[in-house]
Amino acid sequence: MTSTLPPLVQAFSGAIGSASANTLTYPLDLVTTRLQLDSPEKARRSSGLHGAIRILRGIIKKHGFQDLYTGLGTDTGATLLSNFFYFYFYAFLRYLLTRRRLSLDSKSSHLTRPHKPSLMEEILLGFIAGVASRAVSTPLNIVTLRLQIEQENDGDEEEDVNESVPGVSGVVKKIYKEDGIWGFWRGFKTTTLLSLNPALTLAFFQLYRRVLTRASATTGANPSPRQAFFGAAVSNSIAATILYPLMLAKTRLQASSATSMREVLRDAYTGKGRSRPTKTLSGEKSSSSTPGISGLYQGLEMQIVKGFLSQGVTFLVKGRVEQLIVETYSQRH
Repeated sequence: MTSTLPPLVQAFSGAIGSASANTLTYPLDLVTTRLQLDSPEKARRSSGLHGAIRILRGIIKKHGFQDLYTGLGTDTGATLLSNFFYFYFYAFLRYLLTRRRLSLDSKSSHLTRPHKPSLMEEILLGFIAGVASRAVSTPLNIVTLRLQIEQENDGDEEEDVNESVPGVSGVVKKIYKEDGIWGFWRGFKTTTLLSLNPALTLAFFQLYRRVLTRASATTGANPSPRQAFFGAAVSNSIAATILYPLMLAKTRLQASSATSMREVLRDAYTGKGRSRPTKTLSGEKSSSSTPGISGLYQGLEMQIVKGFLSQGVTFLVKGRVEQLIVETYSQRH
């Protein structure tokens, strides 16, 4: 993990860090969602930094600056819940594993150094923690996604006004009406697979910490804020690149009438925008083309930029909060 503090402290600091990062990078999340659901042609024209700026300007011009943060409340709530439980479960499971290994070692031989989980153990622990935390946060994630879609559909003249219900409560009612209670966990199988993303991120970050430790010859030293930002950002970028087709599939599955991950991945490969007979987020009819493998990575650039900033800020703030807690405890004792 990022520290050896108790699980509850790590959960609290991780949740604060992730909420701070989420607020900072939320407009980029809106752009990423838009690129993932647009037609391939529209997404190609809007790719890169200039394309992202053009999308943000379009949203401000059409809806106002405040709509860059449509759904921020529910998304921040989901982020707080997800990351609190994730960091808590991960730290707790890692503590149990270390304690078990120490117990086995003490029975078989003399005392040994504390066990450091291998890369595969780190990934497994992160995956289990990720599944548990996403089970809690998925309903809020789906509400956030639908709010982002409703924002664009408000300007669609062909949309039935009576069917468009603004606000969180309206979206919740609409989801329940369409799919029942299980609609709030739509695409959870794909979300379960995506639990590998934070698992890989933390595994790579742990590997990065070990390299820093060997380079500085200081056992157990935590990275500086700058090192934590860079290491977490790069780790997340690598993990996101590996798993991006699943991220694309999850977004489209939760926003469409598709029933399987295979269906949305096939649509992405063959060049379809959204797997439903509606307009794209830019208000244009989705057209068919054949992008091939590139269709599975539509919007990857913005996902990496968003993840780079988000994870970097998360670990930077998390480390700072933990440092403040330790300093406060030391002063009182």
